[in-house]
Amino acid sequence: MMDIVTAMEWNYVSTLASEGNYGESGVEAFIQISRETGGVCIAQSLKIPREPRPGEFDKIIRRLLETSNARAIIMFANEDDIRRILDAAKRNNQTGHFLWVGSDSWGSKISPVIGQERVAEGAITILPKRASVDAFDRYFRSRSLSNNRRNVWFAEFWEENFNCKLGMHGKRPGSLKKCTGLEKIGRDSSYEQEGKVQFVMDAVYAMAHALHRMHRELCYGYPGLCPRMANNIDGKELLSHIRSVNFNGSAGTPVVFNENGDAPGRYDIFQYQITNRSTEYKVIGSWTNKLHLKVDAMRWRTGDPSLPASVCSIPCRAGERKKVVKGVPCCWHCERCEGYHHQASEFTCELCPYEMRPDSNRTGCVPIPIIKLEWHSPWAVVPVFISMLGIIATSFVIVTFVRYNDTPIVRASGREMSYVLLTGIFLCYAITFLMIATPDVGVCSLRRIFLGLGMCFSYAALLTKTNRIHRIFEQGKKSVTAPRFISPASQLVITFSLISVQLLGVFVWFAVDPPHTVVDYGEQRTQDPLSARGVLKCDISDLSLICSLGYSILLMVTCTVYAIKTRGVPETFNEAKPIGFTMYTTCIIWLAFIPIFFGTSQSAERMYIQTTTLTISLSLSASVSLGMLYMPKVYIILFHPEQNVPKRKRSFKAIVTAATMSGKLTQKGGDRPNGEVKTELCESMETNSDFIN
Repeated sequence: MMDIVTAMEWNYVSTLASEGNYGESGVEAFIQISRETGGVCIAQSLKIPREPRPGEFDKIIRRLLETSNARAIIMFANEDDIRRILDAAKRNNQTGHFLWVGSDSWGSKISPVIGQERVAEGAITILPKRASVDAFDRYFRSRSLSNNRRNVWFAEFWEENFNCKLGMHGKRPGSLKKCTGLEKIGRDSSYEQEGKVQFVMDAVYAMAHALHRMHRELCYGYPGLCPRMANNIDGKELLSHIRSVNFNGSAGTPVVFNENGDAPGRYDIFQYQITNRSTEYKVIGSWTNKLHLKVDAMRWRTGDPSLPASVCSIPCRAGERKKVVKGVPCCWHCERCEGYHHQASEFTCELCPYEMRPDSNRTGCVPIPIIKLEWHSPWAVVPVFISMLGIIATSFVIVTFVRYNDTPIVRASGREMSYVLLTGIFLCYAITFLMIATPDVGVCSLRRIFLGLGMCFSYAALLTKTNRIHRIFEQGKKSVTAPRFISPASQLVITFSLISVQLLGVFVWFAVDPPHTVVDYGEQRTQDPLSARGVLKCDISDLSLICSLGYSILLMVTCTVYAIKTRGVPETFNEAKPIGFTMYTTCIIWLAFIPIFFGTSQSAERMYIQTTTLTISLSLSASVSLGMLYMPKVYIILFHPEQNVPKRKRSFKAIVTAATMSGKLTQKGGDRPNGEVKTELCESMETNSDFIN
């Protein structure tokens, strides 16, 4: 019966037994086997009293329904109790709910299922495998009243079998026909051999073989019973001889007993089926030390060919682990493996390696997809568009300056320093393409070199210019001697000295930490693993980035300080005021850049936002310098060439005088309306910017 339950994939069943040795010992044996083999849990084990009270069977049905998932009911009950249980299930509208598994007490009997065929439909029962003994049929059919007088019950059987009455002293009441004594069994009545004849005969022969072996051992060579057997037979000794017998039984099968005294089990397995309004116990398998079950031959009330379930919990789906209910190993709750966990076994979830994520059904791990900033991404299209416009504009300015290299405006701008500054502006635009390109060792190396170099070129040149202006006018206030290092060659040396500091820092960085690429799995490690991505990037931390840009930002701040100090210089003398406006605007851009760049460090879009912010900030800084310092000059060169003429040269003494007057007029500015000082100064002198530059 356990093998049947296992084959049906039922792991949660209840047992029901009639009170008494047969029912209780059968259930106890079933429960013991279930504990030893595992895999089958007993939901309830109920007992039918010998003298059940009214409503007792309805109560049993209600109790069985408390564990409704345990649909399979293992029954060791007598046929009367079986009939009343089926009737109670029918009364409680549970037809088709329970899956009955009956012992050999149910077997293939008709009496328990009469009138309740529907509720019994699908019941699986067992019966010891039996064979008809032909010799017994011949013997029994030859029995008559005259040759079988020694059987005191035979006359009663005769009346019952032939439906007649034997004279005045017959047992059957009523006016039945009289028995003639000439009736013949199997001819004048139906006859079918009782199924247990084989076992009764084998039992008699087993006792005979045991007594024979015992006689041969105790009374060897002694005819009849010797005193050792006649006076005192030891029951344990006789039992040992019974367990030792080994012969072919009446059906030709071996008769032996195991160490527990049990004969080999040989069973036919039946299912009670209803087909075309006819009912039958159909053989669906057998058991002889091993189960042979014809699942295809089984029929169920629902008509569904699949096996009905009797389980406490349905199997967990892929990606779910079992959390077993304490004390009931067949019952569990299914818990889904969450986050980056996958189902490692039936009962455990484990975390995937850092560079991996669970697959779609969470039964394993797969590599996290690796992404980078693509050229077609909106985060890249906008910076690239701005950079291309900037590169075109810068190239146009450079071409214009080269074409008109010897004109007064170009010369007055300081040709050498202008080309250095324009180179820095060009690099600020060009770095956008390196920041978006697919990271590799070469790209990462170029990023380190040029990320801060463009700004360094620009602000080193601007710082040198503003420092020169400041020194000239500060020196002019003290003496008429020109300050040192104001020639174009000196300015180039100072500028490239400042730039060399940036390059030296980059080379030290190369030596300490050679450039390489990494895949950052933490940047886009979202709560939903399906959205997780690894970001291919250069191994440049935020701190390294700040250090790379830090020197350029220091030059920018210093340049801004000098721009503030030279704010009072007449705008016709040099580019002091445009440089000042450039630096103020640039500072605002980078002050906005810092919170955006670092404020998005925890965002899933960090790579896109930071790259776009950095490249646009560099482009905007370059655009401010290009627009404020060079576009007015290009405009005059191309559209107002009449203004691109040399002006009267003045000596350094004249310049000093102008600076002195500027200082005096500034002091008088408090007594005049805004703008009057500038007007007077501009009207009182003509400036030769070429000399200053």
